[in-house]
Amino acid sequence: MNRQQRLAALNAELAKRILILDGSMGAYLQGFGLTSEDFHGARFADHASALKGNNDLLSLTKPEVITQVHDAYLAAGADIIETNTFSATRISQAEYGLADIAYELNVEGARLAREACAKFEKIDGKPRAVAGALGPTTKLLSMSPEVGDPGRRDCDFDTMAANYEEQTLGLIEGGSDLILIETITDTLNCKAALWGVWEAFDKTGVELPIWISGTITDRSGRTLSGQTVEAFYNSVRHANPWAIGLNCALGPADMRAFLADLARVADCAVSAYPNAGLPNAMGGYDETAHSMEAHYAEWAKCGLLNIAGGCCGTTPDHIAHLKHAVEGVKPRVAVAHDVRMRLAGLEPFTAVA
Repeated sequence: MNRQQRLAALNAELAKRILILDGSMGAYLQGFGLTSEDFHGARFADHASALKGNNDLLSLTKPEVITQVHDAYLAAGADIIETNTFSATRISQAEYGLADIAYELNVEGARLAREACAKFEKIDGKPRAVAGALGPTTKLLSMSPEVGDPGRRDCDFDTMAANYEEQTLGLIEGGSDLILIETITDTLNCKAALWGVWEAFDKTGVELPIWISGTITDRSGRTLSGQTVEAFYNSVRHANPWAIGLNCALGPADMRAFLADLARVADCAVSAYPNAGLPNAMGGYDETAHSMEAHYAEWAKCGLLNIAGGCCGTTPDHIAHLKHAVEGVKPRVAVAHDVRMRLAGLEPFTAVA
């Protein structure tokens, strides 16, 4: 099954049922007891900077562990798995002194995910898609990192877009089926990602479906750059996303109202992959697979979902329960395309004739 056939089959499934995304990579990896030596490996044994915590690097130094994670989520019922490339831009890898291997991280991250999907596809013939993950980077374009200097920026739009272009080129080469711009806290970063993705599409002649997932940072219902859910949607709807959704930061209880806001206005598929609750005093997550199952079941029955998965703190057990929660429930029906002019600052604006 080639990429075009796989996407056609996936879209056919999307029309019939709620698709299942995988769960956490970083939090799940913590349970493997990986040491600093595991992150450095033989290749980076003498690297000057500490590399523990650079999970993207494990695609090169411990690929068998990343494959084990992918396999576990696919076995739990995931239709889509994300590449291990959340921080695989030059900007983010520069923090570890590894900016020059960013492209390689994306190629290998996508290749490992594609190989895992192909293995499961051979078993039952069902399509599994690889979502090439583009994370938010360690820089913000809309906001200053220093309160006393509001005009300061540590990156510019063109540099950010070029980083995302390189990342997308690697993800395409490695075998990604979708491009997922995720955990977006700053909408201008997202727009830079879109520009970079489109540049990569032009250079390769390969155009993949684009999936955008924003992050509401607290109960105020706004992104870090201040937009409401509907304003965020208005800001990126010109990209004609394959899907749009929310992930990270909030647990399912706190995300529900904002997910409903998005489901009300989006004319494409809607996704949600919350954390397993808010981090507790010990840095862990309290939502169990059973407790999250109830939330997903209610979301599905209320017609809020097309794609569902998990973010920080979730495991294959969470995904297995999620699959059970939404099984047999009809997917959300997208709203009709609104041809009115819809603009956004921090709040949405719809022009009325």
